Amino acid sequence: MARNLVIVESPAKVKTIKKFLGSNYAVTASNGHVRDLPKSQLGVDPANDYEPKYITIRGKGEILANLRKEVKKADKIYLATDPDREGEAISWHLKQALKLENKKVYRISFNEITKSAVKASLKNAREIDMDLVDAQQARRVLDRVVGYKISPLLWAKVKRGLSAGRVQSVALRIIADREEEINAFIPEEYWTLDANLNVEGEKKLLTAKFYGTQDKKMTIGSKEELDRILAEVEKADYSVADIKKGERVKKAPVPFTTSTLQQEASKALNFATQKTMRIAQQLYEGIDIKGNGTVGLITYLRTDSTRISEEADESARAYIGEHYGTEYVAAGSAKGKDDKKIQDAHEAIRPSDVTRTPAAMKESLTRDQFRLYQLVWKRFVASRMQPARYETTSVKIAAGNYRFTVAASKIVFEGFRSVYTEADEEKETGNVLLRGLDMDTKLTKESFDTKQHFTQPPAHYTEAGLVKTLEELGIGRPSTYAPTISTIIARRYVAKENKNLYITELGEVVNNMMKQSFPSIVDVNFTANMESLLDGVAEGKVKWKTIIENFYPDLEDAVNLAEEELEKVKIEDEVTDVICDQCGRNMVIKYGPHGRFLACPGFPDCRNTKPYLEKVGVPCPVCGKDVVIRKTKKGRKYYGCEDNPDCEFMSWQKPSTKKCPRCGSYMVEKGNKLLCSSEQCGYVENKENNKK
Repeated sequence: MARNLVIVESPAKVKTIKKFLGSNYAVTASNGHVRDLPKSQLGVDPANDYEPKYITIRGKGEILANLRKEVKKADKIYLATDPDREGEAISWHLKQALKLENKKVYRISFNEITKSAVKASLKNAREIDMDLVDAQQARRVLDRVVGYKISPLLWAKVKRGLSAGRVQSVALRIIADREEEINAFIPEEYWTLDANLNVEGEKKLLTAKFYGTQDKKMTIGSKEELDRILAEVEKADYSVADIKKGERVKKAPVPFTTSTLQQEASKALNFATQKTMRIAQQLYEGIDIKGNGTVGLITYLRTDSTRISEEADESARAYIGEHYGTEYVAAGSAKGKDDKKIQDAHEAIRPSDVTRTPAAMKESLTRDQFRLYQLVWKRFVASRMQPARYETTSVKIAAGNYRFTVAASKIVFEGFRSVYTEADEEKETGNVLLRGLDMDTKLTKESFDTKQHFTQPPAHYTEAGLVKTLEELGIGRPSTYAPTISTIIARRYVAKENKNLYITELGEVVNNMMKQSFPSIVDVNFTANMESLLDGVAEGKVKWKTIIENFYPDLEDAVNLAEEELEKVKIEDEVTDVICDQCGRNMVIKYGPHGRFLACPGFPDCRNTKPYLEKVGVPCPVCGKDVVIRKTKKGRKYYGCEDNPDCEFMSWQKPSTKKCPRCGSYMVEKGNKLLCSSEQCGYVENKENNKK
């Protein structure tokens, strides 16, 4: 009879761990959390020292009953949930739910599911870390009181099933703020000027970019300025004014953290954050490898550390030395700017065995598993390799008072780049002509290339960009990035189109209400400060209930105030002049989960509905009919003709009635400016000039 019981979180790990431990160990799974706060009520008692009320999660009763049977048979119980706050809390909840106070209970954790890691964890069994449990309890209670206190208010105010969240509302605000920046952005004109030069003795032309004068760099701001410069350089003599040779070193990247893995998988593989985490979980829990059974291929996927264990470091260096040569092995030990609070269990995300190459694993993995594993493996191996070295050449070419430049770099030692290059790394350009250039080289002008450009607004957030910003601002933790983004997309506050995230009409309503009534909840600094307080709980420096005590009364005051104020602005159904074609009543504007729509007020006798197209009071620049606000399938707002699809006019910016005085195109509103819709024109004027 098995005398030792090991309880893990996921059933996928059971078979792998049982294989490592043998017949004296029974291994079973809790399937994640077994207890949580009740869904039907707040579940936190402010009158009783903010004590949380935990109940068995619906559907987990049978799992707990089976666990109790196993517990009775066992002399020792090992709680082997995941090595993070959440895992620590699950172990504590299991101890409470299974009433293990009088049993020999040990907490074990391992960063990778390998025989050596699992065996080592049994030797280092410990007590449950209540500081980590309390940090998770504080996070859970904070999220609960924000969600349960604010969501009903939003519901009552905007008449639909909205919700607020401590981290999701800040993420929504960050996207909304970026959208405002983009909408207010006024492009500025600039020109580029390239000189194509004949080099004596060479057939190929040398292209040099305009730099400025001898003393300073210049931006060419207008066609007039360009023409002035062209008039001078047209008749100038060209000569080599300066040649600088140098060396550039590009350091090897550090191994992946949760955040950098999500960002790189998004850029390189086009994976959504949720998909990256799902596939990483499969690689961590174990894959059936032909001839080896189930094997955990990577270390734990929720981490903000770039630390690597000594054993992994040594085996990577040995592998690199054997397969690439000793000159490719990094000197010393490569350390990143690591997190200040490293816990011993936490390493970066890396392969559990570097000798399991992606090529060797390919047959056992799905296409997506293979691509993600290859990314992790290459990044880890690269992190233990020498930097790449480049030989750089920079040439300044004189043309009268002006200067042109040519720059090139040639790789002289691949280093880590023989294994890994980042997705957005620019292609290295080598200008072969530069090698033959010296101060006496004769140059003659062949032709000029001129191009008009306009400065671009900040880019819309992508999932990768949002994760990066959340991490930089200290909002959320590795386990929260993916669910936060999934939530705001699922609630239709944010639309995702072609990788970009756009705020929807619904998102704008919620964000504006949160900024008005709960400014601290959507304040970036407040939320980041809250995260550091939660870290303080995990380190044993802050009592978790102290955080709740300080937070809850302010939240309650804000909710009470908002209840009074928001009642005054209750939205009534707006009657329109659209006649219901089924019963003849005037249709009214209603709010639904996807925004506004027209409904017959005769409901339930008449259930007629129509899409609501709000007119903006501007005639269509193409056909003269009304311009209306429309939405893409995902919910992103744009301006289109009411006669669509017969008229195909569309604009992301609100069109104006004014025509551009320079080119005759229609103009659009951008903040307090009017801007020509033609990208080639660039005409801008103040909006008040248009008010007659």
